[in-house]
Amino acid sequence: MAERTVFQSITRKHVVSLMPSASVREAAGVMTHANCGSVLVVEPSDRLLGILTERDLMTRVLARGVDPDRTSVREVMTPNPICVAPETPVSDAVCLMLERGFRHLPLVRDKLVLGVFSIRDALPRELGTAQSQAEFNELLNDVLG
Repeated sequence: MAERTVFQSITRKHVVSLMPSASVREAAGVMTHANCGSVLVVEPSDRLLGILTERDLMTRVLARGVDPDRTSVREVMTPNPICVAPETPVSDAVCLMLERGFRHLPLVRDKLVLGVFSIRDALPRELGTAQSQAEFNELLNDVLG
């Protein structure tokens, strides 16, 4: 059976995004309303600048006591996020996410954002394949130094 691509697996095709000048509180409201764990930060030309995740809100806003009304998403976002093509196999995307420690991955083709793959979009067998690959990669890195 052919493995699903990240684009086939995403449950929400609508891209949740904000301009970099939006406040952190606005971003949290958008994420809450859309029931998602991240929001993409884009320029008016739709060029991807960064991603703001629940983890960013916890570590860069709440933990530091930053005022969410006076802080723009540009100040606390993860800039230039790693992106993948929509035809990327799910297990490859999950392996990348496990190795890099993140849970959201923008899908981009020709500079156009097509969606965001979340670790929750993967099936158990895809997670298992990715976990095995990540463990193998780690072992290989240890051996090759």
